[in-house]
Amino acid sequence: MHTRTHAHERTRRGAGQPPAFPFDERDLDRFRELQQLAYRCAERTAAWLEPGVTEREAARRLRRELVAEGVQDFFHVPFAWFGDRTAFRHFRTPLQFFATGRRLTEGMSYVLDCAPVVDGYTADIGYAGKVGDNPIWDRIAEDLLEYRELIVRLVRERRTLNEVYAAVDAKIAEHGYDNRHQVYPGRVIGHQVTRMRAPRLPAGVNLFGFGVRTLQTLGRELVSERLHGRSPLWADGRASRHAPTPGLWAVEPHVGFRDVGLKFEELLVVTEDDAYWLDDDLPHVHRGRALAAAR
Repeated sequence: MHTRTHAHERTRRGAGQPPAFPFDERDLDRFRELQQLAYRCAERTAAWLEPGVTEREAARRLRRELVAEGVQDFFHVPFAWFGDRTAFRHFRTPLQFFATGRRLTEGMSYVLDCAPVVDGYTADIGYAGKVGDNPIWDRIAEDLLEYRELIVRLVRERRTLNEVYAAVDAKIAEHGYDNRHQVYPGRVIGHQVTRMRAPRLPAGVNLFGFGVRTLQTLGRELVSERLHGRSPLWADGRASRHAPTPGLWAVEPHVGFRDVGLKFEELLVVTEDDAYWLDDDLPHVHRGRALAAAR
């Protein structure tokens, strides 16, 4: 049974101590519901995909699905990557993350990534899929669950963010794959998620693919956390030499083999003395278990 620390149980913290867990059960329910909504929209978009569809068309479709479900804003705009772009091959600038005219073909892998915001609550998810048969994709999809189990185990042990990153790197190398989350800006494998409150800026407006309210909130968190020797970004550098701060973290291990890339992204709950995934009822969890059972 998970030990959940509620917002109303907070106590005053001394200097240098991590903050108390900032959410109550109602908050967690709202985050969980939004994460489920995001995955439903990704699954509906995936079911619509067929050979000939472009990344731009897929990203637009995903956005329409989310807006139809009541999404008001985005942490970042929806992304769609096809083929070798799922493994971020030849990516040199952040602009290459945006959807292109690349067309889906038979046997090709794809990734849909979205981060909806509703009433200040945020979900950030990654959905990997394929069109037709792709044995390499099947193998990676099964192995993704090992990274998922490794991450939560090490966070429970209060290992530092950069130590967890290194352990995931080692497991990726053991499997013979490439670490592709290192291509993300800042080499991040994850980031902290907070509830956006009392926005001064309008919803639905984005800058460089990120909602302006997101940038406002993230900037505030970066300053606040750095003042306490912590970072809301989870990477492998000096700023990540601390245990995960209590709260919610969007975690996104992204691996590749040749021209095939897969990821998952979901919310990890970190309390003062425990860690657990917010929800196990997710597509990549069911798929990985089914592939393992079929071997």
